[in-house]
Amino acid sequence: MRVRCLARMAEPTDRAGDESTFIRRVLIVIALVGLALFAWQLRDILLMIFGAVVVATLLRSFADLLCRWLPMPAGVALLLSVLIVVAIVGLIAFLFGAQLVGQAETLRSALPQAWESARARLGEYGIALPAQGLARSSETGGLMANAGQFIMSVGGALTDTLLILVGGIFLAGQPSFYRVGAIKLVPEASRSLVAEALGDSGRALKLWLKAQLLAMVLIGVLTGLGLWLLGVPSALALGLLAGFLEFIPFVGPILSAIPAVLLALAIDPQLAIWTVVLYVIIQHVEGYAIQPIIQQWAVDLPGFVLLFALLACGALFGPMGVIFAAPLTVVSYVLVKRLYVREALDTPTPIPGEDKDAA
Repeated sequence: MRVRCLARMAEPTDRAGDESTFIRRVLIVIALVGLALFAWQLRDILLMIFGAVVVATLLRSFADLLCRWLPMPAGVALLLSVLIVVAIVGLIAFLFGAQLVGQAETLRSALPQAWESARARLGEYGIALPAQGLARSSETGGLMANAGQFIMSVGGALTDTLLILVGGIFLAGQPSFYRVGAIKLVPEASRSLVAEALGDSGRALKLWLKAQLLAMVLIGVLTGLGLWLLGVPSALALGLLAGFLEFIPFVGPILSAIPAVLLALAIDPQLAIWTVVLYVIIQHVEGYAIQPIIQQWAVDLPGFVLLFALLACGALFGPMGVIFAAPLTVVSYVLVKRLYVREALDTPTPIPGEDKDAA
């Protein structure tokens, strides 16, 4: 009898404990859902923060290189790296600014005519392009109707770029301060693991950026030189465009080839064919010569993962997501392998950039 009484007395306590556990779990789920919705509303700002991280990584890499060559405090090296980057941009603008602006203006004014010429030439072979709206959009009424929206979009893009650059400078100035602050948001038992994962992802991002910058320079030089030898107008501007768009995998090379092919087609169809051949050759040189050499000391991402990450980032974040899709994939790829595959699944797996020199 005594045992039964004790069991009956324990039943309400057990039920209360079960109810409190259930309520706590429900509240945790609601909080996580709310946090996810809040992050979704701020996804553009979060992507800009990541862009600032990319800029900070570039500046810190340059500053570390200066510290290795010339013994100096880290703050002085960072200041010099920012000044050197600004000086290089200013020198390029001084040496090639007038020519580049002239070629860009030529490119802007020649592209609509090149498009119409391409339509006419392809129309002779029975190929119709849905491009009549382009001609209508160039009329005064269409331009005036879209001018305000275009100016606002350009102004917004410039503002976002300025915020990313300034934020990157602040992050590069005190990287450990922000890194420690982010780690403190994690429960104490997991802080060492998160710190290691952040270190792995930062090292991989630094290696990928170094490799990508080298590839951008090589592709820009090869493209500009090749177009100049072929006699395509605005070769310098097109080469610079190809170098910048090389930062975007898969899509960038295609986008950079379109204006060059259109300009060449407006001059001579045979020149357009040679222009296409040039871009195909350059992409093959990149795929079979430049990238294998660079990836020996950089980070090699699976093409399948990078392709669908590009599509996902474009669908989630728009054009800015496409721009930062590759570095975001590098960081996410390393974090998944480090935190999930190694820790959660206890499966040995290599981390990109783990066994390579972080310099």
